[in-house]
Amino acid sequence: MNPRFDSVLPLASRRLQAAAEALARLLRRRATALPCLFACALLLLPGCATFHLPPRHTSLESARTVLPATLVSNFLVIETPVDKHTSYHFIVDTGSSVTLVTPDVAKHFGGRPPASQTTMRVRGANGEVKVLNPVVLKRLQLGGARFEGVQALTHDLSDFSNHLGVQIDGVLGFPLFRQTLLTLDYLHSQIIITPYGVPTAQPGVTIPFNNEQNTPLIPIQLGSESLVALVDSGSDAPLSLNTVGLHPVFRVDPRPGVLLATLSGDRLGMTGRLGLPVTIGAYVIENPIVNVTDELSSIGGGLLRNFTVTFDQKRNQVTFFRPNYDAIHVGPARSTGLSFAKIPAYWRVAGVVAGSPAEQLGVQAGDLCTRINDEPVANWPYQRYSELVRTAGRITYTFIEGSNEQKVALPVFDLVP
Repeated sequence: MNPRFDSVLPLASRRLQAAAEALARLLRRRATALPCLFACALLLLPGCATFHLPPRHTSLESARTVLPATLVSNFLVIETPVDKHTSYHFIVDTGSSVTLVTPDVAKHFGGRPPASQTTMRVRGANGEVKVLNPVVLKRLQLGGARFEGVQALTHDLSDFSNHLGVQIDGVLGFPLFRQTLLTLDYLHSQIIITPYGVPTAQPGVTIPFNNEQNTPLIPIQLGSESLVALVDSGSDAPLSLNTVGLHPVFRVDPRPGVLLATLSGDRLGMTGRLGLPVTIGAYVIENPIVNVTDELSSIGGGLLRNFTVTFDQKRNQVTFFRPNYDAIHVGPARSTGLSFAKIPAYWRVAGVVAGSPAEQLGVQAGDLCTRINDEPVANWPYQRYSELVRTAGRITYTFIEGSNEQKVALPVFDLVP
């Protein structure tokens, strides 16, 4: 444990013990969380809380399984070859208590319906109820790591794949890695799986997550106030903050109209910048951008990408590491005021930020965009488009209505300065 953190953890643990116990009771009462990509996406309805067991058996070919990953948005995407011509792409979601796979993955890895259950109802962030099919995968192979008897739900991930511009075949929940050490190495774009019992040096700051749900809920500081936050690699937000019981000071007040995409639909959110630092152990994030939420507070990929994060579910602890203790600064969030739902042929405007130039020029939700800077939208995967928004001063969108096309040049502005 880092000596700078030794004096912080006991104090935080004492101040947060009651809050953590209350939160654990809340988690036992409420539905079990499903993957939280972009925002809290789906919740199992009451009666389904047993669907979060680890695999029956996990085996590793070596003492250190390294899975190269690509950082897409704020997600580490790992690629697993299936044969000479096909690969599957997975995202690890530490905020999820179950694993989602496409029907194709379930078929390839010998998925069979469990004997005791045929369907499962889930409720999305937009209130919509969906029915998903549970399966038990005979095996799930990730490089040299083999997981047997994996409980999962089948789900069509095409909308999420279209959003990222990368085929996503599965979202791997936290319990899958309960029999191993799991390291999300954002600093080197890789995921490392290590068996228990192998000596490993874990530099950095180690923080316990101590509740009956075996969920990575940890104490953090907002200025002088303490709170509990979920370590959620399945969210691309920097920090999602539930302000109930807190007294946050904002440098930039949260503004409505920002669309948060989820696996189960879209909902409007509020985004601003804190006027207070957030402290994770001995690491300080100066005035981070936050999404205000009525769900659990969580640390998403937008902040996790500054660290190498190791989860030890045997000891209920997580270790954060970065090469130095310099304060972390989060840059501005830039935007043209538009949020899109994407398919390869066109992008549909899903939301327009109130008061933005896009709204003033008459762009409305439902409008169809076919080209960006005169290139088809299919040429703009998430990484390329986000880099354009980050660096460009103006972006030209081509909208289509019937057989008519209209170009609209929109300035890029600091949504959150």
